[in-house]
Amino acid sequence: MDDLIGDLLKRSKVVAVVGLSSKPHRPSHGVARYLQSVGYRIIPVNPNEKEVLGEKSYARLEDIPVHVDMVDIFRRAEFVAPIVESAIAIGASAVWMQEGVVHEEAAARARSAGLEVVMDRCTLKEHAARFS
Repeated sequence: MDDLIGDLLKRSKVVAVVGLSSKPHRPSHGVARYLQSVGYRIIPVNPNEKEVLGEKSYARLEDIPVHVDMVDIFRRAEFVAPIVESAIAIGASAVWMQEGVVHEEAAARARSAGLEVVMDRCTLKEHAARFS
């Protein structure tokens, strides 16, 4: 798993953050701000936001006009399966479910479609542990 995570973080350049909030106290905001600060292009995916961290927000992954390397999911487990289906549909390379988010069936579906999967891990913590 650790090699996968390090390799994935090195290869990914564009990260769609599903559930990204403009509220600075929300974990999604802090993680996305960190990812942006270390060189990733973050793309907010939240139908309730117009713009977050200087980036246009999209209602759905399918609305993003550029290639997405990784889909970082800040939604509860019961919302993960359709997000994974969207990640597959847009040709993302990986899905990453944040700490506390585990959905084995969606993970298996993503893997069977050729995507890399990380579950129950924080992108900020994993990146900082390896590259800071």
